[in-house]
Amino acid sequence: MLKLDNLTLHYGSSQILNDISMQADLGKITCVMGTNGVGKTSLLKAISGTHIRSGGAMTFNDEDIGKLPAHAMARRGVGYVPQGRDIFPLLTVRENLETGYACLPPSEHVIPDEIFELFPILKDFLHRRGGDLSGGQQQQLAIARALITKPKLLLLDEPTEGIQPNIIKQIGKVITYLRDRGDMAIILVEQFFDFAYDHADDFVILRRGSVVKSGPRATLSRDELLEAVSV
Repeated sequence: MLKLDNLTLHYGSSQILNDISMQADLGKITCVMGTNGVGKTSLLKAISGTHIRSGGAMTFNDEDIGKLPAHAMARRGVGYVPQGRDIFPLLTVRENLETGYACLPPSEHVIPDEIFELFPILKDFLHRRGGDLSGGQQQQLAIARALITKPKLLLLDEPTEGIQPNIIKQIGKVITYLRDRGDMAIILVEQFFDFAYDHADDFVILRRGSVVKSGPRATLSRDELLEAVSV
């Protein structure tokens, strides 16, 4: 679904990502890990088109997409749930969800029942303002909003950050369900090691903007991964 070849990213004169090569496959969760400041969020922003990469190639759905901005990537099927959620605090839950319609033809401007099956609390809070929700409820809303766009690639940046344990467990069940559905690739950036290890199929470990270790879970032991992300 997604393949990166030697992707680089600069902020001004500073090089943030160095020759990143990786891929994310349909029906799999690829987890990007590393300590703070190694470039994990920058990588998701480069993939989503929020930041335009400086060099390298990116192929999505068998198409060399060049350097497309975020709105064009969203229309091609990239759903992005940023760190901090970025829901619209003065819009209702329904209105937040409906912002995802921008990526869809008018005939598909409907909130699927599946959204409320995955996140039942949102159905009860449809008329509540996004800013009045708890952090965990806002995270559910942010993921649901991304799913409205019917993504082929879902990017999740620290979905467990600051979230209560019961919501973390629910989010884990949701991404496992989406993975098992088989029509979506998922890239998960996660600092909560146990959550990442329990849910990922493939791992990419970053250090100082470069990939230092990668591979399927079957080839990487828990201790090996823990040591790699603890340096």
